[in-house]
Amino acid sequence: MGAVSGRRLSGGAAGAARARRLARGVLPVLTTLVAFLGIWLAVSYLVLTPERREILVPPPQQVLTDSILRWSHLRPMLRALLLDVQVSMIGLVIACVLGVLAAVVMSQSSWLERSLYPFAILLQVVPILAIVPLIGLWFNYGINGRVVVCVIIAIFPMIANTLFGIHSVERGAHDLFTLNRATRWQRLTKLQLPGALPSMFAGLRISSGLSVIGALVGDFFFVQGQPGLGTLLSTYIARVQSADLFAAILLSSLYGVVVFTLFTALSSLAVGSWYSSARGTRPGS
Repeated sequence: MGAVSGRRLSGGAAGAARARRLARGVLPVLTTLVAFLGIWLAVSYLVLTPERREILVPPPQQVLTDSILRWSHLRPMLRALLLDVQVSMIGLVIACVLGVLAAVVMSQSSWLERSLYPFAILLQVVPILAIVPLIGLWFNYGINGRVVVCVIIAIFPMIANTLFGIHSVERGAHDLFTLNRATRWQRLTKLQLPGALPSMFAGLRISSGLSVIGALVGDFFFVQGQPGLGTLLSTYIARVQSADLFAAILLSSLYGVVVFTLFTALSSLAVGSWYSSARGTRPGS
């Protein structure tokens, strides 16, 4: 009887602990959402006049009824979102592959790193608008150009984080591989790349968010073919369709949050508790 009671108590304690963890994860999100909606309503009704409200900041219920719940308005947004998902994921995969390869090449020689790393920084800081004509000339103004913009925007975190992880392997581990006469390939595949995984996944989280931004930016500049969300945003601004504009912004923001959350979970599954920053958490949190 006492054993049964003990099991019930332990089960109840475990359930209470899970409830507390769920509350700690959900309550901050709900609080932020409520605060955001409250500020949105306050700006719409307390700051703006009715005439300006319709154009500048329509209230959330108007965005819901006039845009999101109307299939004729929502359908083109979902089609555009599907295109942006395709563009951003293709761009992210290419950025990851090229970024890791570039970091591996630079890690093999200090003079290679000094020669190539400035060009990686150049990709990060170059204004996309300045090279749009070149991208359009070389890759056309359709989906290929949008993918190239995604790659340019998302590649630097993969290069920087992978290179940092490779260089961060402990000196003692290198000495052990030297004593065992490991080849350069063995050192790279069995020591440096596995040791760099937490940094690589941290870079992947950043690049995943940047790929979404890259897809939207590419839509603004490359408008041939099926429109993406960025193209629709430009159209809604030109036509002063404020409700549709806010709905498209919310939809693109939700997509960005989902992508970042998925890759954060992937990082946690891949590296576990090996490296706390790979999970995006602080020690002791």
